[in-house]
Amino acid sequence: MMKELIFKYEQYPSTRKLSQNQRLVLKEAKKALKKSYSPYSGFQVAAAVELANGKILSGANFENAAYPLCLCAERVVLAAAAAEYPNVKILRMAITVKSKEHPQTKPAAPCGACRQVILETEQKQKNPLELILQAEKGDVLVIPQGGTLLPFGFDADALAGK
Repeated sequence: MMKELIFKYEQYPSTRKLSQNQRLVLKEAKKALKKSYSPYSGFQVAAAVELANGKILSGANFENAAYPLCLCAERVVLAAAAAEYPNVKILRMAITVKSKEHPQTKPAAPCGACRQVILETEQKQKNPLELILQAEKGDVLVIPQGGTLLPFGFDADALAGK
């Protein structure tokens, strides 16, 4: 039996149609690009989250010569939010990228590991986490629920045998 998944998101040519809060969290993500430690790839990734208490936290990727040990910006900022504000919901996350060699105009989506952590965060807080993606410039994507990026994600039900 063939089934179909429907993925909905918004796409804008600029930030003008974003809400004030969406623009603010994206601006903070872009400011966080300078935190990136990316001496090997030159590919900077930064993320910022807006919490329900109004706080905005940011983080950036942290590379390592042993590539599997690199930390993605998304997981850095989600871990910081969980450590600093463990019981506060995360409303949205903005993710941006920049390259020293090639100007980036296409938004970069989270990697598979980050998608899993985003899904788990949504399940833990019982609330969707909106994603806002934009490169250095170009279109802005708004994904209402980050977990939709991982439709068959591994979750606690699998561990419980459900």
